[in-house]
Amino acid sequence: MSTQLAPLRPVESTRKLRSWLFIIVTNVISLICMAWVLNGAGLNQIWGEVQHMHYAWVLVAVLADVCVYLLHGWRWKLLLTPIESVRFTDTVEAIYVGLFANEVLPLRAGELIRCFLLSKTSEVPLSVTFASALIERIFDGVWLMACFFVCLHMGRLPGVLLKGGYILGVMIVVVAIVLAYAMYAKKQSLDLFFGMAWPRWFNTLIEDLHLIGHSRYLYLAFLVSGVYMMCQLLPIYFLVQANDLNVSWKASFTMLVLLRLSSVVPQAPGNLGPFQWVTARTLMMFGLGAGHAKRFSIILWAVVTIPLIVIGFIALALEGINMTHLHREATAAASNRQNRD
Repeated sequence: MSTQLAPLRPVESTRKLRSWLFIIVTNVISLICMAWVLNGAGLNQIWGEVQHMHYAWVLVAVLADVCVYLLHGWRWKLLLTPIESVRFTDTVEAIYVGLFANEVLPLRAGELIRCFLLSKTSEVPLSVTFASALIERIFDGVWLMACFFVCLHMGRLPGVLLKGGYILGVMIVVVAIVLAYAMYAKKQSLDLFFGMAWPRWFNTLIEDLHLIGHSRYLYLAFLVSGVYMMCQLLPIYFLVQANDLNVSWKASFTMLVLLRLSSVVPQAPGNLGPFQWVTARTLMMFGLGAGHAKRFSIILWAVVTIPLIVIGFIALALEGINMTHLHREATAAASNRQNRD
């Protein structure tokens, strides 16, 4: 028994060390971004700006921010329909809990948690929820890149985000081609094409993708992804109107694209720091003063983040779920599955 467990300990210690180093690096980057935002923001003026906002627009922005994830739940249900007819309420609940986890836990742990939670509340295996989440990310990436190329004609983008967009675009094209081939080709041809033996967990993923890929619901889910992407523009645009910012709708659209683009990289909980940096830089690019842009970035973050935390907390409370235990169970389940395969 001890001879089998001993080799695993160094590997597990190395994984933990890498995770902690990654968490430290992401938090340092977030602190640097936040320091830039707070420098010269004129925070003494932010309360006055909050008091003079048009709260009808703020309310509409909050409702749009919360309700847009109903489309996410519908898309997830469509993707899983060929495997299992899951309840819409189950997918929505898992998504809101996952959003809550992303706001309070590092490294976007909510993606793992929502997949694990749905597998617990339905008959869908964990491997299938992972496969469907992977397809979602590819769909989002395709639509995001389409919007990114539209943004290129709207103004000069910050260099780091411009380079990041091109790198992401290449990655999406490569992954999308492999994913499409995996969904439509037989496993034997996949093995022959790449000329290598795959681990069992990957074979399971390919089989799940193959099942989902041969469904007409896949194409409907792709179209819903486009609507879902564009609806995420609404809370940003409504809050711009609430604050009477003298910028065009193109600023809101560019802000959406760059915020989604920056969120691909793992960040501190709640995207605190990079969110404000991207928002402020985008508004400054469209002519808004630096101080005003930085203050608005803080207000926007609060409006689109706090309601999701509240909704996620309510979903957890109604189900009697402890987030710490759920995170631990989800991590253990994913680890056990990978070790078993």
